[in-house]
Amino acid sequence: METFQVVETFVSINGEGKKAGRLAMFIRLKGCNLNCSYCDTAWANEKKAACEMLTSRQITDRILESGVKLVTLTGGEPLLDENIGELIGSILMLPQIELEIETNGSVPICFYKERDARLSMTMDYKLPSSGMEESMCLENMDYLRPWDVVKFVIGSREDLLRAEEIIERYSLCSKAIVYFSPVFGAIEPEEIVEFMKDRKLNKVRFQIQIHKVVWDPEKTGV
Repeated sequence: METFQVVETFVSINGEGKKAGRLAMFIRLKGCNLNCSYCDTAWANEKKAACEMLTSRQITDRILESGVKLVTLTGGEPLLDENIGELIGSILMLPQIELEIETNGSVPICFYKERDARLSMTMDYKLPSSGMEESMCLENMDYLRPWDVVKFVIGSREDLLRAEEIIERYSLCSKAIVYFSPVFGAIEPEEIVEFMKDRKLNKVRFQIQIHKVVWDPEKTGV
């Protein structure tokens, strides 16, 4: 049985996305192929980051022991692991468990969406201030479903204009749920809301990361 590099597992509220505010069991895998300017989990991407080598059975046992029904598989970038399909399948087989996958938008999602359309993806689109926009996998736009989320993390006026352009180009609001979320400390949330008002972005949702309000923004495991 394959093992996975797990840097942490914990129960907390889901801080963002359509399931924000709900209790979730977080499974954070090690490693990422991007290096975003505002990354708040960069420690989990370092080669020297401490991790446990866990089988899918050990991970699902932890999920069951937690008593929490929503599982968030995150990273890093969880879809980088070539055996991640095994873990996804094992979690989906658990009774009454909901699974959402957080992905950075650079890795193709077609295989997972074609395998099980029920999968809920929260996919980033990296904007100019991230420094990683050139890494986006644009074919992913074709595989989004109404229960998926596209998240734009906004750090500047340039980001707002680019997000609007991408939303229009790919008709994103007709394909998925779309969120604007500020880079913590980089832009005033009011500026984002005023932009939404000015541009009549009726189907875009604004969101602040809840966990950074409840706890210290630098705190991990929450």
